[in-house]
Parts: sequence; structure tokens; C-alpha cells
Amino acid sequence: MPDILNSLGFTLLLLIIIFSALLTSVRIVNQYQRAVLLRFGRFVAVLEPGLRFVWPYGIDRTIYVDLRVATIDVSGQDIITKDNVPVSINAVVYFQVNNPELAVLNVQNFRQATTLLGQTLLRSVLGSHELDDMLSERDKISKVLQEELDKSTETWGVRVVLVEIKSVDLPEGMKRAMAKQAEAERERRAKVIFAEGEYQASQKILAAASVISQNSSGLMLRMLQTLTEISVEKNSTIIFPLPMEIMEFFKAQTVQLAQNPAGKDKEGS
Repeated sequence: MPDILNSLGFTLLLLIIIFSALLTSVRIVNQYQRAVLLRFGRFVAVLEPGLRFVWPYGIDRTIYVDLRVATIDVSGQDIITKDNVPVSINAVVYFQVNNPELAVLNVQNFRQATTLLGQTLLRSVLGSHELDDMLSERDKISKVLQEELDKSTETWGVRVVLVEIKSVDLPEGMKRAMAKQAEAERERRAKVIFAEGEYQASQKILAAASVISQNSSGLMLRMLQTLTEISVEKNSTIIFPLPMEIMEFFKAQTVQLAQNPAGKDKEGS
């Protein structure tokens, strides 16, 4: 009887060991993951998605790496621009692990390292630009940041997909100065447009005056048009201008009438 109990105990212990070994040797790798396999601390392989089996009891160790695109919020970075203007920059870095082996073996924490490097490069690159360039060429600067950051994180197995500058915050005094500058620029443009309109109008008037001066009928037509416009208004007095041609005509008729009677008297005598 004791032998049977000992045999059952041994069998039960063996089953427990086998069951626990199976539990500790099973690994499930998701589709968006890769698992870096270390055996006795040495790199062995990168496990693909699916159900995987490894050596149990600490012989094999698996480190999971997420391959999806992740974001880093680089906010509140105080920077002095090239023209000595203090600004606060907010940016977002989009990155993705493309080599799980390097991401595990070459850097302790690739996310933290990418964040710190992004902050450093952000200050370095933006500090070499003037404020006007920073505001007008934001996309170009973002592209430079992405290329520089991607080049630096290549040995970590990290690919920087995109860098976006969300905002450039200026001091209140600088905001007021820029608002005044923008208002002055709008006033200048309005005055230029008004002056151009006045110049074009004067050119048209000059051309019309030249045409009218060469054609007496045109002058008469313009005069009649002016009288029509005046008659619409409630004016008690209207000054009617007479062209010099009409006055000359009446003057010539008066002279002719004065000369004809003298000629008739001579014929009668």
C-alpha cells in the first residue's frame, strides 16, 4: 500500500511539473508584435506572430515589441530663435519600430531615448532659424527634423515616420507687436490700392478729355449729360454753360446783319 501511495505521489508530482512546464513554455505573439527570444541572456531569434513554444523555467526569455506607429508629445519646449526671440514649441513625433532586435539590444528604452533625442534636435534645429522663417516654413522645418531624427534613431531599430510642429507660442509683447505690424501692413496695402485706383481714374479722365477736346459734338454731348444729371437733383439755380462755338456763331451773325443793311442803302441810291 505505501508503494502505491508513493507511486501515485510521484506521478502527481510529475504531472504538475509537466503541466507547469507547458504553461511557462507557451508564448502567444500578436499580429502587431514581435518577440525577441533570449536564451541564457543571448539573442536567439525574433518570434513571428502566432503560438510559440520556448524552453521553460527561465531558460528562454521573451521580450515583446509593438510594431505599430506610436506618438511622442514634445510640448512646452522653450527655444531662443536665431534673432533672439523666446518662443515655446509644441510638436508631435510619429515613430515605429522596424527592427525589434536592435530596439531591444542597442538601447535600454527606445521610446524614452527617442523622446529625449527629439527634444534636443527640436531645440537645435529651430534655434538656427529666425522667427519669420519658423512661422512661414513650418512644413520645411518639420521635414528637416524628421530626417535628422530618423537618421539618429536608425541604430535603435526605430523609424521616425513624421514630425509635426503643432504650435509656436510667442510672448504677449511679441504678439501685440506683430498685431500692430499686421495692421500697419493692411493699411499700407489699402493706401496703395486706393492710389492705384486714383491713378487709373485720372488716366481715364485725361483720355476722355483728349477725345472731347478734339470733337465739339462730344463736348456738347457731355454738357447735355451733365445738365441731365443736375436736373435730377433738387437745385434752385442751374448755371447753363454755353460753348464758345455758339457764341462765335451769334457774333458772326450779328456782324453780318450789321453789314448787310449798309450794302442795301448803297444799292438804292
